[in-house]
Amino acid sequence: MQNNSNERILVVGDLMIDHYLWGNCNRISPEAPVQVVDIKSETTVLGGAGNVVNNLRALGANVTVMSVVGEDEVADELAIMLDKLGVESFLLRDKNRKTTKKSRIIASHQQVVRYDKESKNEIDIECEKSLIYKIFETINQYDLIILSDYGKGVLTYNLVEKIICATSGTNLKVIVDPKGEDYSKYKGAYLLTPNKNEAQMATGIEIVDDLSLLEALKKLKDSANLDIPMITLSEDGIAILADNNKIIKKPTVAREVYDVTGAGDTVIASLGYCLAKNMSIESSMEFANLAAGVVVGKLGSATATLEEIEEYKSTLHKSSIESHIKTLSEIEKTVERLRKVGKKIVFTNGCFDILHRGHVSYLDVAKSFGDVLILGLNSDESVKRLKGVNRPINNQEDRGFILAALESVDYVVNFSENTPYELIKIIQPDILVKGADYEGKEVVGSDIAKEVRLVTFIDGKSTTSTIEKIQKQDNLEKENHLC
Repeated sequence: MQNNSNERILVVGDLMIDHYLWGNCNRISPEAPVQVVDIKSETTVLGGAGNVVNNLRALGANVTVMSVVGEDEVADELAIMLDKLGVESFLLRDKNRKTTKKSRIIASHQQVVRYDKESKNEIDIECEKSLIYKIFETINQYDLIILSDYGKGVLTYNLVEKIICATSGTNLKVIVDPKGEDYSKYKGAYLLTPNKNEAQMATGIEIVDDLSLLEALKKLKDSANLDIPMITLSEDGIAILADNNKIIKKPTVAREVYDVTGAGDTVIASLGYCLAKNMSIESSMEFANLAAGVVVGKLGSATATLEEIEEYKSTLHKSSIESHIKTLSEIEKTVERLRKVGKKIVFTNGCFDILHRGHVSYLDVAKSFGDVLILGLNSDESVKRLKGVNRPINNQEDRGFILAALESVDYVVNFSENTPYELIKIIQPDILVKGADYEGKEVVGSDIAKEVRLVTFIDGKSTTSTIEKIQKQDNLEKENHLC
């Protein structure tokens, strides 16, 4: 999925900061039977509704956030973090509130303890009125509204009711990450995203099978007058109630789970991102599952970029062939991400006109030299210059599509120059691969790549020999026809 649109999303809810203390634990305290953690570093990230904002920005969405915070240093830090994200914010300061900060101690990749500093009382009437006025003043600017309720007092019953009422009869959807047991507070929203435990508390129905799940979804729909009743089911994915009172369930795609902190924020952010782009609810669910699969593989409140989601989708064999064909700007960003996670990048190039066994074998060997194989594909114009006016037999779109479908090829990039030198400068590969016929010759890009590897071709397998064989057969058929 490419982020080529300008949808704007408004997030309203409880903003907070997630504070992490990272360290090691090698002993038990002599003072009490508790672990002694040697703190090595500290990090702070946006939490609560801020994590929803962070996830939306990671996907490339345009975001505005509105909330009420305290008059304290935590609120100052929060405002700076939002500004650095490029988020438009409207933050009301209340001297009687304490901005939420959750601190977690992590020892050897395990959360040991969490302690919170916060206010939980509802915002006062004046703050509520100011928020309502600001939302009503700007509501026509947005394509979707997300309410992120962490039960810290910003999303009062009256505020939620006013927001949903303002969107009634319009195409503007309101989606909610709910809190508490009374979902009548969110009546008229497009959808809610309670997890299984939250849905059980809100409906009073223990969800043990598809029948009880169906009853819980029906009750959610009726009690909150929802367009789409939804329940997130952890490892079982996401379920909604379709118009025909049948369950539609999209299974989870997570492979490794390190930390589920903030996974709900990722789900509602990715759902909102897709719905703002007018994607179907089923496609939005699939995308949200993939995004959640990325973030639970990270520690702490994390985000998922479009590139990470596409990469993850690829490892699950769910990505489209077209997604493996990149432009120069796209491959530059992809390579930057791959380097950050320590991937060994292999590059090769060629015309690959009329794909044959020799090509496939060559690419398979090339991929074995590293983690990711990027293939530079000569454009039609450059093939004509190199091979003659009758080539290529297959155009660059067809050649690229077939190559991108190969298991050994991770990405295909077209280039129009006679050599791929400029492309190699962008990719900066660890390994540059060429055919064994380059033995003793200068390989273009060898001054950039860390290492050059030569691969022996299979005898008798080439595009030229394939074309000659076809032409010979054609000539024989013509001769026989004349006889």
